[in-house]
Amino acid sequence: MTTINRTIPRPGGRSARVQAAVHRATLELLAQHGRAALTVPLIAARAGVTPSTIYRRWGELADLLADVAVERLRPDADPADTGSVAGDLLAWAEQYRDEMSSEVGLGMMLDVLSARRGALAEGQLPVPCQCAAFTAAQIETIVDRGIRRGEPVPDVDAVMDTVVAPVVYRALFGTAPMAPERAQALVEACMKTARKAPTTAVA
Repeated sequence: MTTINRTIPRPGGRSARVQAAVHRATLELLAQHGRAALTVPLIAARAGVTPSTIYRRWGELADLLADVAVERLRPDADPADTGSVAGDLLAWAEQYRDEMSSEVGLGMMLDVLSARRGALAEGQLPVPCQCAAFTAAQIETIVDRGIRRGEPVPDVDAVMDTVVAPVVYRALFGTAPMAPERAQALVEACMKTARKAPTTAVA
């Protein structure tokens, strides 16, 4: 069974205050003026920091927008508990499909993908790993509940590959968002791989 560390630390102290101020300024300016009008000096002035502070911490504007998007993608609550793994996974998948297929969700994913940090030049994917970790942690919560109930459960990676990946691909590259019935079919297919976790013998 794949185990994902749910603890994704946030910065503390002055670093946290700077991040919060810059993130808040970025979101306010996005709402007021749109992405095309954003500049680092404009964000810095709104946040009460110098442009060099932003450049040192984030580099390019695209990297700042990606960081803001990643933080917005951080879940603020555990998945709903419906009483079964299948029910939990379906409820979560429907919500995830709605969020990622929305204009806001698509914009956040595009911001994350736009961050370069020189990764492409080094042959690496320019995507912060926190997004996948956030999603996997939500799925692990569902799987852990099922194990405690004694239910058969799918592997976390199986859910990522069978449910999450098609939702994201369709949102980014499809001509239309994934239909609810298709999301349900993906969950049903994933649940066919479910197995009971082995019990641990008590000494």
